[in-house]
This record gives sequence, C-alpha cells and structure tokens, in this order.
Amino acid sequence: MERTLIIAKPDAVQRGLVGEIISRFERAGLRLVGMKFLQITPALAARHYAVHQGKPFYAGLIAYITSAPVVVMAWEGPGAIQVARKLMGATRPAEADPGSIRGMYGVSVGRNLVHGSDGPETAAFELDLFFEPAELVEWARAADPWVFEDN
Repeated sequence: MERTLIIAKPDAVQRGLVGEIISRFERAGLRLVGMKFLQITPALAARHYAVHQGKPFYAGLIAYITSAPVVVMAWEGPGAIQVARKLMGATRPAEADPGSIRGMYGVSVGRNLVHGSDGPETAAFELDLFFEPAELVEWARAADPWVFEDN
C-alpha cells in the first residue's frame, strides 16, 4: 500500500470544504490512516516548503499556510499518490479538470484548497513531518476486498 499526505489548506477550512475533500478521497477508495486539525507554525511551514525557499512566492506561501488552521491527512491505497493528484486536479485551478477538487472549488493558484505529495520520497518526508509513527493507524475496512484487488 502506498501512502500520501493531503492537506486541506486554510482556504478549504475557512470555506467549509473539509468534509467535501475528505469524501472525495473516501469515495475514490483510499483509506484514511491519520488525520489532525492544527495550526501550522512558521517553523513547520519552513521545513515543509524548504524546496521553495528563495523563490519569489515563498514568503507569501509561508504566510498563507500559517494564516488559519489546516487539516492534515494520511491516505493509503494502491497508487495513492497518483489517485490523490488526479482527485485534486492541476495546481492552477483554471487548468484543473472540471470534476477535480481544484476544478470545482478553486479560482486562484494561491488559494487552491489542497496540498498533496508529488512522489513517494516526498510523501515519506511529509508524512514524517506531520505524523509520529503511532499516529498512523493500521486497519482494514470491511469494504477493502471490494476496493483493493490484492487484499
């Protein structure tokens, strides 16, 4: 099983879209294995977005992600990263598929509702950044044999 980090960003929380975002991942068949409601500190934001340090949008990115609470989630399933990225849609909402989260609810790139890991190494780094190992729950849903082929 592959795992990925998803963050419902401040705009998703402020707009009351967290439930919709969670339901999209559930309906796609991914299994929730961790979730927290938190205020990201500037120090945590700096570690999370370290790859963007020095870029013109970095300061605004840090200010935005720390501006209001977020919901961080760990999801798992076969190809979870690719599935999640398809559900989220392109980073720029105007380029996102119409049925994706960003395509339906996003308007600007700076307020695009969700963050998702972009690859296995990033997912491992981000999951370790936001979750202690004991906070990620190993469990099986009754529906798993109907969702996952190799269960």
